Amino acid sequence: MHIPVSVQAADAGKHVLCEKPIGLSADEIRPLIEARDRNQVHVWEAFMVRHHPQWERVRKLVRAGEIGELRAIQGFFSYYNDDPDNIRNMADIGGGGIYDIGCYPTVTSRFVLGHEPTRVIALVDRDPSFGTDRLASAILDFGNGIQSSFVCSTQLVLYQRMQFFGTKGRIAVEIPFNAPHWGETNIIIDDGAELGDKSQRIEVIPATNQYANQGDRLSEAIRGGTPPAFELEDSVKQAAVLDALFRSEETGSWEQVLA
Repeated sequence: MHIPVSVQAADAGKHVLCEKPIGLSADEIRPLIEARDRNQVHVWEAFMVRHHPQWERVRKLVRAGEIGELRAIQGFFSYYNDDPDNIRNMADIGGGGIYDIGCYPTVTSRFVLGHEPTRVIALVDRDPSFGTDRLASAILDFGNGIQSSFVCSTQLVLYQRMQFFGTKGRIAVEIPFNAPHWGETNIIIDDGAELGDKSQRIEVIPATNQYANQGDRLSEAIRGGTPPAFELEDSVKQAAVLDALFRSEETGSWEQVLA
């Protein structure tokens, strides 16, 4: 329902902040771009993580060469939910792990790197009753020897972590996606001098509400104070990666990302 309701809102002259994933395919998003343009409104996909200072800091550190040349990204995101009445377990309306949580290691990898993967491959296990993807492993090839891989699951222990590996160090984001608004978050930086995490240091990021930050930035854009942070064109690129992952599930092969 995200796309048709957002189009209706845009046609009514309303600015829109729509929950992720904003659409179930890249092509599905294009009519919303047309509605945005003809009504001259802002329409954003709600990826709150891009508005948390911990992710802005990770991007800055990686691009400044803190860990040397970035070569590998590794993510894990899981929770356990086998409730048949939960929307996350309803395949016909976009339930499943990749849409719900696999999108996060995807969007944060793209956020840090600042460019798109060229091809992807996925291995998916589906719940026999729900038909949803309950466990998925994926590799995203960003070219130039850079790979991002992740595992996501709707039926595993509650856990999340993102790590960035370079030629001279490693960065780990302790609570990458559900950062608590009431408490500090940690970024772990390790130069690899010793095993067992003995050479790591921790940067503490003050408590902040990433949802409020997102809303504030949209409000600023609406008032004309700042340019839009992330346009729907970026949402098309994000959706194209997920499209390719599902094609790879069917073919068992590498699939090109077609934004």
